[in-house]
Amino acid sequence: MKPTRMSRILTISLPPKLYAQSLKWARAHGMTRSELFREALRRFEKGEEEWQGILAYGRRKALETGVRSEEDVERLIDESRT
Repeated sequence: MKPTRMSRILTISLPPKLYAQSLKWARAHGMTRSELFREALRRFEKGEEEWQGILAYGRRKALETGVRSEEDVERLIDESRT
């Protein structure tokens, strides 16, 4: 019986300049290209999760302070400047 593969192969295309840069980054960090792209995706995922947390915090604070529109934000900025 054939063993189950724990990873999947993905083919991507990159512009020549980005391809060359990816080779440099991989070499500079002692990684294979696959490792480099896995790490890039992990960092992207982490950044997205952090960004969603920031947006959720901002929405909560807006609700708590009664900010409902861009006009409310502009009004609060103007008020804080006077």
